[in-house]
Amino acid sequence: MHIARTGLGVAAATAVAALAVTAPGTAAPTAVPHTLAVPAVAGHTLVHGVSSPLTSEQCQTKWHINCYTPLQYRTAYDLNALYRKGVTGKGRTIVIVDSYGSPTVQHDLDVYSKQFGLPSTKVKVVKWGHVPAFDPKNSDMTGWAGETTLDVEMAHAVAPAAKIVVVETAVSETEGTTGLPEMMDAEKYMIDHGVGDVISQSFGATENTFPGFDKGDFSSIKKLRYAFQDANRKHVTVLAASGDGGATDLKLDGTTYYDKRVNSWPSSDPLVTSVGGTQLHLNDKGERLKPDSVYNDYGSGGGGQSHVFTRPSFQNGVKGKVGTRRGTPDVSMSAAVNGGAWIYSSYDPTAVGWDVSGGTSEATPLFAGIVALADQAAGHRVGNIQQALYGLYAHHAKANGIVDVNDGTNNSYEGVTGYKAVNGYDLATGVGTVDALKFVPALAKASRHG
Repeated sequence: MHIARTGLGVAAATAVAALAVTAPGTAAPTAVPHTLAVPAVAGHTLVHGVSSPLTSEQCQTKWHINCYTPLQYRTAYDLNALYRKGVTGKGRTIVIVDSYGSPTVQHDLDVYSKQFGLPSTKVKVVKWGHVPAFDPKNSDMTGWAGETTLDVEMAHAVAPAAKIVVVETAVSETEGTTGLPEMMDAEKYMIDHGVGDVISQSFGATENTFPGFDKGDFSSIKKLRYAFQDANRKHVTVLAASGDGGATDLKLDGTTYYDKRVNSWPSSDPLVTSVGGTQLHLNDKGERLKPDSVYNDYGSGGGGQSHVFTRPSFQNGVKGKVGTRRGTPDVSMSAAVNGGAWIYSSYDPTAVGWDVSGGTSEATPLFAGIVALADQAAGHRVGNIQQALYGLYAHHAKANGIVDVNDGTNNSYEGVTGYKAVNGYDLATGVGTVDALKFVPALAKASRHG
């Protein structure tokens, strides 16, 4: 059993995903931020290389945690009735961006799907730049491979008929290179070429670590927003994990945490929907034994006020909670390690088998699947969902499938006091989580772009 600590384990060096195209002459902006983008899954694999998935009862006996299958998630998020209506993500494409990717992603998804009686799907891999050969002894590469595997299998679990494109970026571990410009270049290329309907980002860098931040100069972040601005124009939904450091996050060294409240980008960007984390309490059928709480075990759901972005208009209705700043997260899905997801991987020959993983990098592709379902139900991309999401929350939230998380748990972490899950919007879980049977058609209806 491998217990890793939050945000570590995957070398904190660079970041971005996989596709089968080599990008021609994509020069990064001249001022490359010396900031580390780390995958949100880093350090959140608790169980590693098990020969077959166990029941939650067996997991409790063996590891003192709950562990869930996609079949349990389908019940918990009320997805089965949508599938019976033919809403499966068919005709829609989820783009997942991760550094290096995984050489076994298709095989692993096939094994995962077969185990749970799901149809598999073809994963298109796009290589952005000259992606180096995969080295299973390189902890940076295996960390990103774990992230890629989790992203793909969770997105597929929710939207089984959606196409999946994995964009692998090629940034190597070089001093002062972050990977963020390459990731944004890759995303812009995908958007401009109409490749995907929703982009899932399970990585982030603390706002405070960007050059100029301490002097109040936020240009190094703002110069990286071009892909999101492009997505907004082309009605592509962009999601990002809110992080696994609660109300704090990692310093530039990638190992120690700030002793104050901080936030991370791209989650904090107003053009991005920030996905936070919950803990599910389910029986083996996937039925809730009690309401969801805040993810806070081997990590904690990221959330708080941005120090870079002021409050966007879509959050005016929750200004009592966010103040004058952009608040995160916007919405939350399953992320706790105690209640983690079974995933299958074989990229590391020394640990082939089933793992239990958590983190907001689990929550983000789960929600990407929800968006793909809404895209299909709408017959078009729902695009930037922020206005629609907060509108659904403000008017008949329950009828619109928004489920409040208000049990009083919090996202305090590493000695930094976080925020409580209270009635309505909060900086621990956003507007809450979703009942997909109600939320998917409501989101489809609320989107205006044909």
